[in-house]
Amino acid sequence: MPGGCSWGPAAGDVRLRLARLAVVLLGWVSSSSLTSSATSSTSSASFLASAVSSQPTLSGQCPPPCECSEAARTVKCVNRNLAEVPPDLPPYVRNLFLTGNQLSVLPAGAFARRPPLAELTTLNLSGSCLMEVRAGAFEHLPSLRQLDLSHNPLAYLSPFAFSGSNASASTPSPLVELILNHILPPAASADKRQNQSFEGMVAAALRAGQALRGLRRLELTSNHFLYLPRDVLAHLPGLRHLDLRNNSLVSLTYVSFRNLTHLESLHLEDNALKALHNSTLAELQGLPQVRVFLDNNPWVCDCHMEDMVTWLKETEIVQGKARLTCAFPEKMRNRVLLELNSSDLDCDPILPPSLQTSYVFLGIVLALIGAIFLLVLYLNRKGIKKWMHNIRDACRDHMEGYHYRYEINADPRLTNLSSNSDV
Repeated sequence: MPGGCSWGPAAGDVRLRLARLAVVLLGWVSSSSLTSSATSSTSSASFLASAVSSQPTLSGQCPPPCECSEAARTVKCVNRNLAEVPPDLPPYVRNLFLTGNQLSVLPAGAFARRPPLAELTTLNLSGSCLMEVRAGAFEHLPSLRQLDLSHNPLAYLSPFAFSGSNASASTPSPLVELILNHILPPAASADKRQNQSFEGMVAAALRAGQALRGLRRLELTSNHFLYLPRDVLAHLPGLRHLDLRNNSLVSLTYVSFRNLTHLESLHLEDNALKALHNSTLAELQGLPQVRVFLDNNPWVCDCHMEDMVTWLKETEIVQGKARLTCAFPEKMRNRVLLELNSSDLDCDPILPPSLQTSYVFLGIVLALIGAIFLLVLYLNRKGIKKWMHNIRDACRDHMEGYHYRYEINADPRLTNLSSNSDV
């Protein structure tokens, strides 16, 4: 254990000095005593020398629940139901497997040791029930190259999980490969403290402080991503492999690949992509050595697909493009994209069946409301007729009064007669 490595050498020096002192004293006694006592003193010195030689080696010890191989520089603590990272990891460890445990929370400095784990390059924490990774959880691991957090229900991933508690002051992370497959938390454990989506939480950790600018491989498969947040890849200029398979991506409108000049492979299989727009096509075509994989997406072959079909026929970066087929509309199902012409791609004005059903239902509801209104009018026809007659009579009397006043005002004789009659 690290604690043993820190005090072991000091204890050995003390015992060695005592042995040397005993040998000197025994030599002095032997020169002035009997031969028998000299022989016994020599035996005592031999015993002390053997005690010194039997001190433990300075190499680290293996934690009790784990399996260690110093030759392979590997420690395996697999399926041990550990609630925290073992505190007594040997300093020689280069590959550490902590899979199948009950870690729950990974606090800041979870791997801080004395002496430090300076040689640790591969860390596998997959399937360990991690729900929270706090800021600075992977600090004090200067050689860490590969990190696997897959198959954990991460409800909270700190924006500074990979960059330290102070992103502006921390050194860049040494990570080269980051695996975050299937880390979608269950609905019941969704983090309530962060007013952001799951996609936004992951994006914040990827771009905080530009700590991952040396990252070369990023895997984000099976996370049910609906979209990629804007600038999620802006701080990963060294990325070479990006895996987004088996998500629910509908569009790539907001994400930019422009700065990924070293990108070699882009996996977009098994998503919900319907078409790629011109801006995305231009950015992908501008990457010098990329290979794009687009299989098993529900492509909608209408007038909006024309640019993509033209691009597919001209580009060589799409792998297996001959396998891409239409999923919608029904008349185009299973048609190969490379075999389509402009005349095949039109926007049919006929509404889809689901939308047609909605409009039919709306029409029925409006007709029913109109029928009820007419029925109410019919049942009250007598009252309505009487009310209309009363209004007609009132209007007629009112108009006759206006007409009488107009006649009086227009004839001067009637005006004088009216004045005399008043007197």
